[in-house]
Amino acid sequence: MPYFHLVFTLPAPAAEVAFHNKAAVYRILFRAAAEALHTIAADPRHLGAEIGAVAVLHTWGQNLHHHPHLHCIVPGGGLSLDHSRWVPCRPDFFLPVRTLSRCFREIFLHQLQRAFEAGALQFPPSITELATPQAFTARLAALRQTEWVVFAKPPFATPEHVRAYLGRYTHRVAIVNFRLVELTDGTVSLT
Repeated sequence: MPYFHLVFTLPAPAAEVAFHNKAAVYRILFRAAAEALHTIAADPRHLGAEIGAVAVLHTWGQNLHHHPHLHCIVPGGGLSLDHSRWVPCRPDFFLPVRTLSRCFREIFLHQLQRAFEAGALQFPPSITELATPQAFTARLAALRQTEWVVFAKPPFATPEHVRAYLGRYTHRVAIVNFRLVELTDGTVSLT
């Protein structure tokens, strides 16, 4: 069975809020990605099926900067909406990524607004200007005008590669010892 590798990334202005509200925003990230996948896949114009996925959260990029994103491994199809049969996707196409991106953006921003209204977000000095309803609403409006991108990456070669990928990202530390070069006067140098 074919499968697909999708990446849901937060744009920098949303990642900035996430940095100071990790638990709340990462929970929203998972929910928004899952809901967007399920919504677009269930639409008969696209797949018309219930799908599943495995998602792995990455919070840092290779350059060690904060870069929250989800890697999702998704089967190439799903159960028909009445659960009577398997609905395969086209061999080289899963879901329209632009449609998926826009759905993800709207769900994420709606849930972020709800978290703000519930008082579930913190605004330390570096982002204190976002603490007012007007400023936060303006930030969301700007994010709504930005194209968010869900990447559809080529699938891994075999199921063994999927297992290795998941193992690598669920059972390793962010900085491995061989990347540490030097510690001088409290400054760490990495390769």
